[in-house]
Amino acid sequence: MKKWECTVCGYIHEGDEPPDECPVCAADKSMFVEVVEQAAAAEPAATAEPAASPAAPAQPAGKQGLPATLLAFATTQILRHHLHPIMVHTPNGIVPMAVIFLFIAALFTAPLFDIAALYSLVFVLVAMPAVLATGYIVWQERYRGALTSIFKLKIGASIVATVSLVILLIWRALQPAVLTTPSTGRWFFLILAVIMVGAVGLAGHMGGKLVFGNRKY
Repeated sequence: MKKWECTVCGYIHEGDEPPDECPVCAADKSMFVEVVEQAAAAEPAATAEPAASPAAPAQPAGKQGLPATLLAFATTQILRHHLHPIMVHTPNGIVPMAVIFLFIAALFTAPLFDIAALYSLVFVLVAMPAVLATGYIVWQERYRGALTSIFKLKIGASIVATVSLVILLIWRALQPAVLTTPSTGRWFFLILAVIMVGAVGLAGHMGGKLVFGNRKY
């Protein structure tokens, strides 16, 4: 039976033909290549006569500037040490807790929970540039910048989460008592917070699908 590898996410499919769509990253059928077993690939190579060919002249390597060198080094470290999955735990873990604190502050007029939520969201905002930057590098380098449905959902959810976070913090700065003062605006503030945590959850879910594939457990 033939094996087919998705060139976007590395998923392996067994069958006479590649699937119409990758079950992991939703890449098109055209993104699959047939996996040639090593034994089969080595057999014709062993029987073929080596063709003599003149060595190609070495091309002078262009000098890389310091920014390009640093970027290449950073990209290698991000991919090698899986820094994006590490960084993304910051919004995934802190945002739900902060939203719970916001609801407690609004429902029970608890200013301490309001302050705790504020500091938590500020910390997430500080971490977001690293989260987004490492995510972009992984998307470009590991997944070749593919724009399949799963990546569109993940990117869209990340944008919604970031924009919602910025709006909430600006709103809180302009109206510090928005949660502790009974008003219609308080509920709109909480709805926006729920949208933010939903977007964070969706982005995390899409990332999990890329990591764990179509495994059931």
